[in-house]
Amino acid sequence: MKPVKTKREMRAELDRQMEEYLDSGGEVHQVPRGLSGRIDPKGPLTPLFTPRNSENPLAGRTPMTEVVAAVESRKHPVPEPKKPRQKRPKKKMILDDFGQPVRWEWVEE
Repeated sequence: MKPVKTKREMRAELDRQMEEYLDSGGEVHQVPRGLSGRIDPKGPLTPLFTPRNSENPLAGRTPMTEVVAAVESRKHPVPEPKKPRQKRPKKKMILDDFGQPVRWEWVEE
């Protein structure tokens, strides 16, 4: 089994490699903060897997907005509105003059 390097060992190896590079005449250039390696930092990002020297890498694409909209509409169908329920008659208590229950009647409202 291959021994795993610890963080301390990796850091020491990296420091040793940097010292060798600087001792052999290499130099480190300071890059100003916020500077980008992109040609036009305000423009859109370039695709990673297309050749950079092609003039228009997106020319072969076909707009599919209608197809995507149709697929999305099938995923989330609009529910049909519910039919209104038929009103049922309600039971109402009929009281006499003294507030005593006399009978029940079915009343449609």
